[in-house]
Amino acid sequence: METMLLQPVRTNIYPSIITTYNSGASTSPVAPETGIMKGTPEDAILIEGQLPFIEANTREATMQHLKNDCVVPVFSKDNEVTISHPSFIETVWEAANQAFPREEIEEPSIRVSHVIKGRTPDAIHKPVKDLLDEDKTIYYERMMFCIQIPSIHEDIEGNRLNLTVGGVRAYNHENLYSKKGIEKFKVFIGFKNMVCCNMCVSTDGYKSELKVTSVADLFNATIRVIHEYNAAQHLHNMATYKDCYMTESQFAQFLGKSRMYQFLPSEQKKRLPSMLMTDTQIGLVAKAYYNDENFAIQEGNREISMWRVYNLLTGANKSSYIDNFIDRALNATQLTEGLNKALNERNEYSWFIQ
Repeated sequence: METMLLQPVRTNIYPSIITTYNSGASTSPVAPETGIMKGTPEDAILIEGQLPFIEANTREATMQHLKNDCVVPVFSKDNEVTISHPSFIETVWEAANQAFPREEIEEPSIRVSHVIKGRTPDAIHKPVKDLLDEDKTIYYERMMFCIQIPSIHEDIEGNRLNLTVGGVRAYNHENLYSKKGIEKFKVFIGFKNMVCCNMCVSTDGYKSELKVTSVADLFNATIRVIHEYNAAQHLHNMATYKDCYMTESQFAQFLGKSRMYQFLPSEQKKRLPSMLMTDTQIGLVAKAYYNDENFAIQEGNREISMWRVYNLLTGANKSSYIDNFIDRALNATQLTEGLNKALNERNEYSWFIQ
């Protein structure tokens, strides 16, 4: 097998924060000052015509819509407001600008789902047909956003990967019927494959449950996630996928075992790695194996590269709901890395291809 030449050198990936890592100065994050550090997300570069990074049951939203047309839910026992979706986006935006002060940062791409409808107090007794726009209130239970930093990018197998920071907020994970306390957020940094807008996430670039009590806490936690992420190692791992191949028989075995996994006895399942994809998504992977425009097996071949397998998995993940999307994106990375190693040596992922 050909030896990879790409080395995981962090300084080649983060040119704007090399001095932070190498100067010996403290990297403890500080709370943001009042206001947005480099304009606002609305002022950023808007790139038209991009595919959505998630599709299932979502719609596109803008910062203006979230700020001007949506109410902010409160904790019912003390009427304290939650950290709003726009505040979350702006806080991560500030963190990205502080971490990458010299880089090109695009406007956030925002997707929302599960609209919660309400009425203003003076419209409680109106019939639905008589309601005016000003009588109605809405907010979105689930929201996800991505902020691309395209000036930091890499190419793998002809696919451009842009550095991307983002987050997920799901009010269904909060107890809004209690008093205000700790609030939960998901924050990630990874790469977006610009060919298909699939999200590539690694373990050190994702915090599945940031527990904070204020915007300042959220800012500090986001800075830590960015600083702890080793982009070079992540790219190195993904680059190795293109030089490893799975036979058609092994791929079919993987699909079959993945469907069996859902029904394994609990004790047996505990001994195996986590597999979060649903039966429907496994079916999408099988379909894409033959039909995907970019990552289907090439005609006449009986083997498929692990890079293509990885993108079939992340592509199927676009059918996930917002609150499960990043967890499954990370699981796709873990599955691909495990299967990649299992092709050469027996490990805990060998069960999927035996």
